[in-house]
Amino acid sequence: MAFLAIHIFSRRRLLRLFQLPALVAIPLVMFIPAVRDRDMSTAGIFALGLLTVAQFSYWGNYLPLVYPTYLRGTGEAFAANIGGRMLGTSAALLVTSMVRFMPGGNASRQLSYAAGIVGLLSYVVGFVASF
Repeated sequence: MAFLAIHIFSRRRLLRLFQLPALVAIPLVMFIPAVRDRDMSTAGIFALGLLTVAQFSYWGNYLPLVYPTYLRGTGEAFAANIGGRMLGTSAALLVTSMVRFMPGGNASRQLSYAAGIVGLLSYVVGFVASF
């Protein structure tokens, strides 16, 4: 993977390499197994976690190239703390706020649907922003 990241793929292609499978996997994992099979949901959530964390694999090498030297500490800290921590954490509030409006009958299905919608939305925004 490191060879591909360095020699073959651009940064955008590498990012999309993880985003496209996740865009397909989120509806399959969060909407279908939540209704039918818990074991399949557990394995699918593990796969989605891998695809999500893999997007950060080049973060430490990429940010120094994006920000000039005099902004490096500030720009990297802003990107990681504001983008990742503040916006990412607010997604949890959005999920729990949406639960009461979701169909499904019981709380775990409603939570799965809400998490699937927010996750799919975040991946769509990331994919569009990668262009």
